[in-house]
Amino acid sequence: MDLERIENAVREILIGVGEDPDREGLRETPSRVARMYQELFRGLKGDPAEHLQTSFTEVYDELVVLRDISFNSMCEHHLMPFQGKAHVAYLPDGQVVGISKLARVVDGFAYRPQVQERLTSQIADLLMEKLQAKGVAVVIEATHACMTCRGIKKSGSIMVTSAVRGRCRSDARTRNEVMSLLHQ
Repeated sequence: MDLERIENAVREILIGVGEDPDREGLRETPSRVARMYQELFRGLKGDPAEHLQTSFTEVYDELVVLRDISFNSMCEHHLMPFQGKAHVAYLPDGQVVGISKLARVVDGFAYRPQVQERLTSQIADLLMEKLQAKGVAVVIEATHACMTCRGIKKSGSIMVTSAVRGRCRSDARTRNEVMSLLHQ
């Protein structure tokens, strides 16, 4: 990540809005913002699939669900944060992963410029592919600062997206079960 370039850009933004980037309160702001972007966009450097390299053989043919995975991301349209909870479920086909790996996958996709719809699909598609699961369901609930702090300014609004794959989509009973587990 080019921190110097980010610092220069932030300095120009401060000048553009009519501020003096050399005044005491703003002198270190470009550096702080550059380090913040380095942290918030750390997902650009890694591959979330790396968290699914280790799995365990397990004869288990029921749903595995991890709810309320908190995450932070950055809306790519306004570079404003959105945050919320991801709920992830998969139907294993002989392989399971440690539950922390599911949360790491969420973070791996969240820490990059993102839209919630893509984030939801990326998580579901990766779990389906790498776990060779019989089915996957991902539901994300998030608040978007680009909607609550600017524009229409509707605080308290929550966007919900879902991505359902395999038997979690095609089998009505499995779909109903997984959705009830994800929404408890």
